Amino acid sequence: MDLHPHMNIEPSTGHSNSSPAGLGKRTQPASAHQPDQAVSDIEACIAVVRRALEDVKAQEIVQLDVRELTNVADTIMIASGTSTRHVKALADNVAEEAKKAGFRPLGVEGERDAEWILVDLGYVVVHVMLPTARRFYDLESMWKPTGNARHN
Repeated sequence: MDLHPHMNIEPSTGHSNSSPAGLGKRTQPASAHQPDQAVSDIEACIAVVRRALEDVKAQEIVQLDVRELTNVADTIMIASGTSTRHVKALADNVAEEAKKAGFRPLGVEGERDAEWILVDLGYVVVHVMLPTARRFYDLESMWKPTGNARHN
């Protein structure tokens, strides 16, 4: 998998937020303005992503709360596909269903090789990976402090 030199995975000074009203704008932390609405938007986005992944038979879906670790996103979701075609179909479905729900993707990376595709929805960053790439990069270990992952 090529790592794109222009893809910044370091925390930024802004915070990652995407909502139906903001359509992918990165603005203030979720807790800044209307915390109940921001939490509701995050939960809605997570639900859309989970359904989109399940609809196309994603494997090993993991949801990580990373709010205490970074300001790049509130949640990271990781899922596996069985082939590059499956990984691409999963990522495409996530992006399409998110758009329908009003969460416009801020970016999609890795579509060409389709071993690891990242879909940035602001609040939620989705990693869809082949099992070999997932084992190699081990994002769960990198982003998971004790006790905050949900496996399905």
